Amino acid sequence: MKKVLFILSLLLCQIIVAQEKTLYDFTVKDIDGKEFNMSQLKGKKVLIVNVASKCGFTPQYKELESLYQEYKDKNFIIIGFPANNFLHQEPGTNDQIKAFCTLNYGVSFPMMSKISVKGKDIAPIYKWLTMKSENGKFDAPVKWNFQKFMIDEEGRLVDFVPTRQSPRCDKIINWLK
Repeated sequence: MKKVLFILSLLLCQIIVAQEKTLYDFTVKDIDGKEFNMSQLKGKKVLIVNVASKCGFTPQYKELESLYQEYKDKNFIIIGFPANNFLHQEPGTNDQIKAFCTLNYGVSFPMMSKISVKGKDIAPIYKWLTMKSENGKFDAPVKWNFQKFMIDEEGRLVDFVPTRQSPRCDKIINWLK
């Protein structure tokens, strides 16, 4: 019985520590290779999306940009993370990705450098987004491009929306309102 209580208390401590970590604990590189400290997003709702240029869901860039334009003046920001984890659908360099997004979809929300969103080389920010042991909320492994993670104004993970759902789905719009 004592052993069980000890194990349960260790698990509880792990969850409490995970919940203390927020988006603001991370620094990443933007698409131009400059450091981007997530703490500069304090007070904003943040939608984090893993993106790819050669995916059937790539047209979601248009919806993401539309959503960003509509809500960017209401303490909201979208952060795109290009990733090549699914059928090599983001093979380009950061410069190529930036040009593609700008020319084809007029993307003006911040884009970060290409990272891995799953596997052994998963980026620390995606480890936090996808693993309950890191975020204290839930497991949400990225299953495909354009999975969307919702972060509140305090930097806490709130929820996620799977790939197939539009960035303008009711769950995201209601969260923004």
